[in-house]
Amino acid sequence: MIEFVLVVPLILVLILGLVEVALVARGQLMVVNAAREGAREAAASPDPAAAVKAARLALGEAGSSAAVSVRRPHVVGQPARVRVVLRYRVASPILGGIPIDLTASAAMRVER
Repeated sequence: MIEFVLVVPLILVLILGLVEVALVARGQLMVVNAAREGAREAAASPDPAAAVKAARLALGEAGSSAAVSVRRPHVVGQPARVRVVLRYRVASPILGGIPIDLTASAAMRVER
């Protein structure tokens, strides 16, 4: 019984840590996908606002709080770059809600 009482909290902390790492990894994948979607739109459309909208739509509910920057040259063949930064707050009470900036950038060649 004593061993059970000593080991269970450690196992729960380990499981909570694994879940938090999985949530951060999922958030990073969402940010990478949003940057890619924004770059795809920036490459096809001359309007930077369309690229920002595409990146925010790819993030879903978190899109409104994301910072999206677009650099699109007007020369066909040059890379259009989109950078997405999303602040993620760790939900684990053990870590006390530490904020983490999830960042991704993508580039695609301007088509027109």
